[in-house]
Amino acid sequence: MSDLGRQSVTDKAAAAVKPDSEKSTPEHLKDKIVGKTDNAAGHGTSDNDKSFVQSASDAIFGEKK
Repeated sequence: MSDLGRQSVTDKAAAAVKPDSEKSTPEHLKDKIVGKTDNAAGHGTSDNDKSFVQSASDAIFGEKK
């Protein structure tokens, strides 16, 4: 399984749960950068090479194609 370079599901959930109005500018930037990097890593890995957790995470949090 290849989850190298992927954001943990816990981190994704924490970022999604905290309202944008409570986030600082650096938090917004971090979310945007980490999200784009994670989506790129997810698109660059075939579904067969993803762990069950990352596949489920991509289905829930992933960028829509």
